[in-house]
Formats: sequence, C-alpha cells, structure tokens
Amino acid sequence: MAFDFDAPIERAGTWSMRWDRYAGRDVIPLWVADTDFRPPPAVLDAIKARVDHGIFGYTAPPPELRTAIVERLQRLYQWRVHPEWIVFIPGVVPGLHLAARCLLAPGQHALLPTPVYHHFRRALELAPREYTEIPLVLEGGRWVFDLDALTRAMQPQTRAFFLCNPQNPGGTIFTTAELLELAKRTGEALIVSDEIHCDLLLDHEKRHVPMASLAPEISRRTVTLMSPNKAFNFPAAGCAWAIIEDGDLRRAFAADVGSHAVPSPTVFGYAAALAACTDRSGWLEAQLAYLRGNRDLDEAAVPLPTAHVEATYLAWIDCARLGLDDPHGHFLAHGVALSPGAQFGNARFVRLNFGTQRSRLREALRRMADAIAAG
Repeated sequence: MAFDFDAPIERAGTWSMRWDRYAGRDVIPLWVADTDFRPPPAVLDAIKARVDHGIFGYTAPPPELRTAIVERLQRLYQWRVHPEWIVFIPGVVPGLHLAARCLLAPGQHALLPTPVYHHFRRALELAPREYTEIPLVLEGGRWVFDLDALTRAMQPQTRAFFLCNPQNPGGTIFTTAELLELAKRTGEALIVSDEIHCDLLLDHEKRHVPMASLAPEISRRTVTLMSPNKAFNFPAAGCAWAIIEDGDLRRAFAADVGSHAVPSPTVFGYAAALAACTDRSGWLEAQLAYLRGNRDLDEAAVPLPTAHVEATYLAWIDCARLGLDDPHGHFLAHGVALSPGAQFGNARFVRLNFGTQRSRLREALRRMADAIAAG
C-alpha cells in the first residue's frame, strides 16, 4: 500500500497547539513534537468505529491490548513481559510525574542527564524532589553519558536515574554496552526510562534496546514508559503504559491511576493504541523512510553543528557561532518557530521538528539560511 506524506494537511483552526500559537502570522511552526501526518488508516478506522458505536462510557483497559503489547515487545526486542506488569496511563508525561512523586520519597535524590525533554525536570521540581543534572557529552557525533560525571554526582540519598532512550532532543539511540555501563554505574537506583521514541529509528543498522530487557536484576528496578502516541501521531487521543516488574513499585506507581488524581486513557486512546500495535500495513516503515529523507535534508542544509539524528524527528542545533543571546527569537523573526534550547537545558541550541511535509521543511530551511546569513 502506498502512503502519501507529501500531501498538505490544513491544521489551522483545528485547536492545534503547534499551529494556533502563531495563527495569523507568516510563521512555519516546527516546535512542539507532533507531526503533520495523519495516523495510519487502521488507527483512523478504529477511532471511527468507536464514534459510530456512539457510546462513550467509562472504559476498562482491553485485555487484547495487553496481549498486543506483550507480543510486540517479544517480536521487536525479544523482551518477555508479563501482562500484569503493564499499568495504563494517559501519556508518558504523567508517568514521569507519577514516578517522581510516588517512587521517590522526600529527601531522596535523582540524577538527570541533560539536555532533556523539559518534563523530566518539571516532574522532579513539582514533586518536589532533589536532583542533579549531568550534562551529556558529544562524542563521535552522538550525545552520550558522561560516566565520570555520573559517578561523581551519586550521593548516599540517590535513589533514581531518569533516562530518555532514544534521547530527546539529542536523537541518540543508546547501545547495549552504553546501557549496561549505565546500569552498573547507578548501583541499585531505580531507573525511570522514557522510551516513547523507540519506534522512530532512522538509522537502518541500529536497534532500540529497552533498558529493562538487559537483565532480570535491571528489570526489577526499572520503570519503562512507552506509548504509540508519538510514532503514530495521536497524542490528543492519548494512551501510554508503564511496564514495572517489581510488584511493590508497580502498586506504588499505580495507586493514583484511574482515580481523580490521574485519569485512565480514553476509549479513543485504547482503540488507537490497539490498532497501532497490531498494524501490519507498512505505514510506520513508510513514515520512517520519509523522515529519513527529511533528516538528511535538514542535516545537509543547516550550516550549524547538529548531531546526527539516529532516532526521533527532532534535530538539536548548536547556534553558538551565531553569537546570539536568543537564537529562538532570531529564527522566529525570520518566520520559523523552533523550540528554544533553554527549555531543554541549554539556551545556545534550538530544536527543530522535521516531522512535516518536505515542501514546508524546504521553505523553513530556506528561511533559516536567510536568518543565519543575517547574523
């Protein structure tokens, strides 16, 4: 089946956070991380079927979704997960906040590699829990852990390490060796692993390795957060899950889920997630091929240092040589809205979302070239 990712889709006036922020302005919005692509037909059909049914009452997690998740993890990663380890949540972001509040006690400490998606930091700040940031380092064109800095940052009260794998905004797919060394350096600390980008692998020869799949003793201290929301583009109908082997950790994490504190996913989220996990149409592979083309275009066209994007549809661009206090504002003045690097922990960067139609990306890159030339 052929899929057309070039077809323009009008998102103005659809309550889109990304598009409505700059409504009425000549600005191309390449900031918040959703794409301008419709989900695969299987997902749209599943949501439509629920609408056609016409009853949207309180909904329990479908057993067939648990089964589909277990089968998918076994097929893709040779990772054996028991259905009862799965806790459904409305999104990965609530999962980060639940982990910080429910699995870290007041007075305990966490480690946080940066730059990183800002809700990692917000989860720890709002809990509130003490944390130390550990800057990632650029080696061989990849953002990787500074293991010596990690070792120095460990404290007697350190109880958790927050991991983003694949890494957002750096685009790194961490290797088995890197993850095993991370596990060794963190001792017995809990590992909270956000793996929402695991389906968005752009380098053919690389594969995603779930942190918890490495060894039973690592699994027992890991909370894995996953969702098809990102790769299949239905975050507004969200469905995610935590995979937690340890029963005590799982009960602590899940205590507020489905209550008034944290809602369950919606019926549309369950339906969309089940369709995404069982889709065999080739849509995901076609999207990845298109995103590779966009990634390659971006890396060739932007004359600023950018680490090679192994995964995600996000480019982390170093604007230091421009000598600007506000590179985000500079590009915005030239008609391109990017995510400001300060949001992720380093103001000299911007993050570009290339999950859009190629013609729009080409125009955005042209405007960015004008902005860079203007200095």
